[in-house]
Amino acid sequence: MRTLRSFTLLAVLAAVGAMAVGLGEAAEACNQRGRLDVLYCDDNGDGIPDVPKDPARLLNPDILVFAYVPVEDPAVYGSVFADLLRHVEKATGKKTQFFGPQNYAAQLEAMRSGRLHITGYSTGSLPYGVNLAGAVPFAQMATVKGARGYRLIVIAQAGNAKINSVADLKGKRVAHVSQTSNSGHQAPVYFFSKAGVVPGKDYQIAFSGKHDNSVLGVVNGDYDAAAVADSVLERMVNRGVVKATEYKVVYTSPVFPTAGFAYYHALEPRLAEKIKEAFYTFKIQGTSLGKEFRDSVGFVPIDYKRDWEPVVGILEANGAKFTRDSPEYRKFSAPPKAGE
Repeated sequence: MRTLRSFTLLAVLAAVGAMAVGLGEAAEACNQRGRLDVLYCDDNGDGIPDVPKDPARLLNPDILVFAYVPVEDPAVYGSVFADLLRHVEKATGKKTQFFGPQNYAAQLEAMRSGRLHITGYSTGSLPYGVNLAGAVPFAQMATVKGARGYRLIVIAQAGNAKINSVADLKGKRVAHVSQTSNSGHQAPVYFFSKAGVVPGKDYQIAFSGKHDNSVLGVVNGDYDAAAVADSVLERMVNRGVVKATEYKVVYTSPVFPTAGFAYYHALEPRLAEKIKEAFYTFKIQGTSLGKEFRDSVGFVPIDYKRDWEPVVGILEANGAKFTRDSPEYRKFSAPPKAGE
């Protein structure tokens, strides 16, 4: 397993430009597309991109590029996923490379171009991966009780006596992650607005770009509060990045599905099946992945249309559009503004 630095892959993507490597930007004739971008078809109505009809569009790369959702420092995950990627190599007969995307946009555009073959998307960005990048969700980490879940939480500094609820966020500076993050933006907009606190109107939103940036920003006093995933915060505490005594939780949401793993829809079908088999047969406990995701035991299949229905519902209720021209995607793709 090799580690591929972010700038290396992004340089390749920049070089190929609008060619959309190996596939071109030409649309296939479809009976239906649903929410999907014009590059993809959904003739069977399952909500995910079909395998291309033209055999010339199928990919069978010598090296499979893998990335994990950029919720924290990407450098952390090269070693975390090492054992899993070695298992993928044995199952597929292919070499693998780890790519650490610096933001959600880099992850999406890498898969859309056909240069990223397997990836773990965040809960909120998976619908964008499906509709804009040709992602086919197939797996999710699971505990002994079933598929893993997480909650949106709002944290403030432990000693901040002025913030003890969502209502107390009014007039404050609150860190969100990015426009397409579920726990880091979409869910807060949905739940807080229903509670009478409208993000961006009743309090100032500061997009941090990553969950760990939001957490550290609260601990260091850069933000009054932050909306983050509890699972990310738990891992940061386990690694000693922050201490549980440095923050307090003032809001907890219902449970959401965790990151969804997906492969690029144009991979040769037999290769795609081997990738799925590798994930489904991988035992997490006792591996490099188990050290980070301590409660996980393996991977289970995803039914995207069913499992992500509430997530897509929140996105659409917030007015999200799954297009590259949508305001949320442009914000999602843009570099953070000064001070954010």
